[in-house]
Amino acid sequence: MLKSRHFLFSIIAITGLTAGTCSGIARAQLPEPGVSSAAPNPLTDSTANPGKMLLFQLEARFAKDVEERGGAGFASWFAADGVALGNGKAPLIGKVAIAKSATWSPKDYQLTWTPTDGAMGPSGDMGYTWGHFEGRSRDANGNPVLTSGRYITTWRKEPDGSWKVVLDAGANDAPAVGDCCKLPGS
Repeated sequence: MLKSRHFLFSIIAITGLTAGTCSGIARAQLPEPGVSSAAPNPLTDSTANPGKMLLFQLEARFAKDVEERGGAGFASWFAADGVALGNGKAPLIGKVAIAKSATWSPKDYQLTWTPTDGAMGPSGDMGYTWGHFEGRSRDANGNPVLTSGRYITTWRKEPDGSWKVVLDAGANDAPAVGDCCKLPGS
């Protein structure tokens, strides 16, 4: 009985020491209240977020490819299982379907966009960007046509290390005040 009591006391003592040491380590990782850390916090300081910077670099390369190659450049950035959701259009599911639809030439249609923000997931293999896009073309009479709106692009790191678009969705800007909801002939 004495041995088991001594053993139980030893276990309790070791557990208490371990818990005290671990809580001290955990407290050492947290800044004291009212004391700022010298290192920037990547969750609150966008200048210290390499994940977001990578996503913005991908967006810039994607946009350059579309500027130079039009629809072929657009489709080339999608993963095999990628999805494109165009405003008021049926979803395009899969890179093959996207490539069959994205047949425009950069001389006929110019698609540009600028990311506003984005975030990389905690695992570093998925992220998203969102921002404003503009599409410029000409109608049958040669008059300029401008469409604009917001987009969101979801990126995924592939097993080979490349980054591909798995979802791209856009929504046109709302009509100008007074342009909405007019009946024909009114």
